[in-house]
Amino acid sequence: MNVDTENGLLDVARQVSSPNCDDRPPGVVPELIVLHNISLPPGEFGGPWIESLFLNTLDPGDHPFFAGIVRLRVSAHLLVERSGNLVQFVPFHRRAWHAGVSSYQGREACNDFTIGIELEGADDAPYDPRQYAVLAAAIEALTTAYPTLSSGRIRGHEHIASGRKTDPGPWFDWSWLRMMLEARDSVGRSG
Repeated sequence: MNVDTENGLLDVARQVSSPNCDDRPPGVVPELIVLHNISLPPGEFGGPWIESLFLNTLDPGDHPFFAGIVRLRVSAHLLVERSGNLVQFVPFHRRAWHAGVSSYQGREACNDFTIGIELEGADDAPYDPRQYAVLAAAIEALTTAYPTLSSGRIRGHEHIASGRKTDPGPWFDWSWLRMMLEARDSVGRSG
């Protein structure tokens, strides 16, 4: 798994271009990875609606919940589906609209300097083990491509939008992710 820093694309991800992005401010590079969860409708997995939301093609007639979110203009750089498949919506060198009102270490507007990764999931459900493996590999590819990122510079949406957001939620196993990243790192050092 590799990131092409010229075009900002992950080689193994299915590419679906979201219009909900723009250029980062001049001189600003990715410095933090932000993890989210998403399921549409809430608590349901596997449908086409996350992609529809990020493409602004969500039909409010498909589910009553959609009427309240159909006007949102949001995206993420990556989506890790429950199956472990990856979908990239925004090149990493561009600004995805994933964080909303946010702050990290006193720095506002986190979309400017973050990479947003959505995990298909919910606050009240465990994640699929395949998602952790793929997420760890994607993080390794990102930290290799962008020296301003590291495995220590990963936060949840809940950490940058405290009181407003709760994702990736209590079922997200941060220690398992750290263990997988450390194992990948030690293999990289010995290889």
